Parts: sequence; structure tokens; C-alpha cells
Amino acid sequence: MSAGASGAAAAAAAIVQAIKASGAIVSVSPEDFLLILQRQREPLVIHATGGFFTTNYQYLTSYKGLAFFTKAPVPLDLPSTSEVVVAKKIWIPG
Repeated sequence: MSAGASGAAAAAAAIVQAIKASGAIVSVSPEDFLLILQRQREPLVIHATGGFFTTNYQYLTSYKGLAFFTKAPVPLDLPSTSEVVVAKKIWIPG
């Protein structure tokens, strides 16, 4: 694993730990999710695909201590400065 990949994995693990500690995950529309990403210089985005009958695209990021999640029917056009970590699955409680 390269230094960049291991750094991204560590950052993703930190987001997961923060979510476990705080338990706060804010579900937003895909449009609002993109607006949150635009407020950051180099956002870290966790991305996974899911769905049983139709594919959906799931995204998770953190901003100012909160975790933001969205699900979209088509892939989002993320900012070019985004660092994307592809996950097998994003599990959101409740």
C-alpha cells in the first residue's frame, strides 16, 4: 500500500471511529452533500455502491465534526480535489 493510500485508509478509519464515538450521522440530499464538499479544500469522501433491485451510490464525509451521508441513484460529480476511498459497504444505523 502506498503512503497516500495508507494515509487515506487511516483517515477513513478516523471518520468511522468518530462516528462510533458521536453516533451522529446527518442524512442530506445529494445536492446538499455536494455543497458541503465545496466548502472544503480537499474533502475526504467514502464511497460505496449498494442496492438490491437497483444500484445506488452512497457517500460519506465529515465536516466540522459531523458525518454527512447521502445516497443517489446516479454517481455524483465530486469536486476534483476530493480524496475518495472506495468501501465495500457503508452501513448507517437506523
